[in-house]
Amino acid sequence: MTWNWQQPNWPNFTWDRDKLARAEILFAEQAGVVIGTTQHLDEENCEALTIEIMSGEACDTSAIEGETLDRDSVQSSIRRQLGLKADRRAGPAESGIAEMMVNLYRRLTEPLDHETLFAWHRMIMNGRRDLGDVGLYRRHADPMQIVSGPIHRPHVHFEAPPSDRIKAEMARFLAWFGETAPSGKHPLAAVTRAGLAHIWFESLHPFEDGNGRVGRAIIEKALAQGLSRPVLTAVAGTLLKRRKDYYQALELASSGLDVTGWLLWFAAAMIEAQRRSLTQIEFILNKAHLMTCAQGQMNARQEKAVLRMFDAGPEGFLGGLSAGNYMSITGVPSATATRDLADLVAMGVLTRTGERKATRYHLAVSLKPVAPVRIEDIV
Repeated sequence: MTWNWQQPNWPNFTWDRDKLARAEILFAEQAGVVIGTTQHLDEENCEALTIEIMSGEACDTSAIEGETLDRDSVQSSIRRQLGLKADRRAGPAESGIAEMMVNLYRRLTEPLDHETLFAWHRMIMNGRRDLGDVGLYRRHADPMQIVSGPIHRPHVHFEAPPSDRIKAEMARFLAWFGETAPSGKHPLAAVTRAGLAHIWFESLHPFEDGNGRVGRAIIEKALAQGLSRPVLTAVAGTLLKRRKDYYQALELASSGLDVTGWLLWFAAAMIEAQRRSLTQIEFILNKAHLMTCAQGQMNARQEKAVLRMFDAGPEGFLGGLSAGNYMSITGVPSATATRDLADLVAMGVLTRTGERKATRYHLAVSLKPVAPVRIEDIV
């Protein structure tokens, strides 16, 4: 098997620009909608949205790698990094990825360099004692391979360049990233640049571990620079939902230098991610309106349960809230739960469906699951 970096023209990727043209237009148009919608948020809700997206992305980018984080701890750590009140201590993994997300957000439009990558790597490897090189490119002599299957019959999905090539390869990658920025000598459209950056970086796999998380941060940076605004696009949440296809698309793209297929798959995912971000913004606006209307009417128990439902996001509390769920969240007996829920329906905060044991309660806001975007939708 010959990998992309072993081919004579590496890293001169080729792609059909005409096939990407409509996707770039769709992304730019949707970006205008997202930016315009955020302008309707006051400072408090804008802050809430930023924290919500960052904490979701932190958990989702880790989940892609099979690591489950405590979302509340991540969110608390993000608040602390932003200089806001935080009421929960976070573990090393949660505090590390939170620090990286805040650093990324604050410096989205700044150039990318070795030190930024090293800093991100130190943050996401926070607490790790099993790695030889943290905050440095890998230096080990063993091949860097992505492998699955049994030990006696492993399947090699990809093998990256040897470690002694990484320093020079990364210098070339970073020079290209700067030259293709909107202010660079050879600017590229946002989605195309982000997709090329991701396949190039993942092909190099420059760190011992954490390459996926750093690579997805680079996607966010490239997209934000294309928009010239510090906007996060909920990239990881969408790639997590597409994880199997995501890995397959990366593996297929790693075998050659024509990356048209990869860029089309990537563009569809990014447009879906953008729609997910817009849905999140609208959800925050709906939350603010509902909580304002119910201000002074809910007791502490009711408010706790309603906020817990909002934590489930735009796709809603799975299956709706039952009386049993309410009792678990608030610690109240059955009779109190029934009365509290009936009052919330009367206030217009919740709606009710079903009867008896099948009774479920839902937030009285529009919930909009985001439909998958296919390649044929964008060409």
